[in-house]
Amino acid sequence: MAIKKILVVDDSPTERHNLSEILSKGGYQVVTLESGDEAVAKTQEIMPDLILMDVVMPGLNGFQATRSIAKNEATKHIPIIICTTKGQETDKIWGLRQGAKDYIVKPIGAADLLQKIVSLG
Repeated sequence: MAIKKILVVDDSPTERHNLSEILSKGGYQVVTLESGDEAVAKTQEIMPDLILMDVVMPGLNGFQATRSIAKNEATKHIPIIICTTKGQETDKIWGLRQGAKDYIVKPIGAADLLQKIVSLG
């Protein structure tokens, strides 16, 4: 599956902007949301090819939102990469158990992120 449309979910306007810049320059169409609640509510409507999910957000955190999207019959095929400051090995294991395909610790390098996206596509 070719990845063209990427959903960025992060409560930080700076992070959303930075990730959008990296992805747009990489040739991807980017949609941004500010919370896990929005991601769960709108993923089916947006139908992205990939989701970049922060963890620490108000309301549903990224782990909860990832679990919900990964268990939904209509959206479980969409790969999710968790992008977070939570760098403990237990956080990574937990994120992957929730249904994420990969886990990146911030700050995110543009080349590293784009390489991970290419490898998923």
